[in-house]
Amino acid sequence: MKKSSVVSIMVLVCAVLLATGVWAADKNAVKKQVDDIVVAIDAGKKAADFADAAKKDPYVFIMEAGGKLLVHPTLLGQNLKEKADVVFKEVSKGTAEGIWVKYEWQGKKKITYTRKTKSGLIVGSGFNE
Repeated sequence: MKKSSVVSIMVLVCAVLLATGVWAADKNAVKKQVDDIVVAIDAGKKAADFADAAKKDPYVFIMEAGGKLLVHPTLLGQNLKEKADVVFKEVSKGTAEGIWVKYEWQGKKKITYTRKTKSGLIVGSGFNE
């Protein structure tokens, strides 16, 4: 095998490993942020206490079971079920333990970690696949 081919393969392998590591780190950070918010809400904090989380990248949303968004960067106070039923159906699958869901929205594949609080609020965050 030529030296240039070996170098190309090594670069490709390194790129894949780096991309996978970055994705895993992002995934872990998203999960931790959502988990921390759920624990805090279960301990008595209000959804509004996390309004700043909607300004982060990736942003966090907090939604009532019926779809009303209590925390969101652009849809605050609106109903996700009415605005984007496909997204609503997926993020509503959140469990008390948390679950990763995948869906497509506006031509982009999304991965979202969604988890329910003891009171039934749905907390989630994610990123483009």
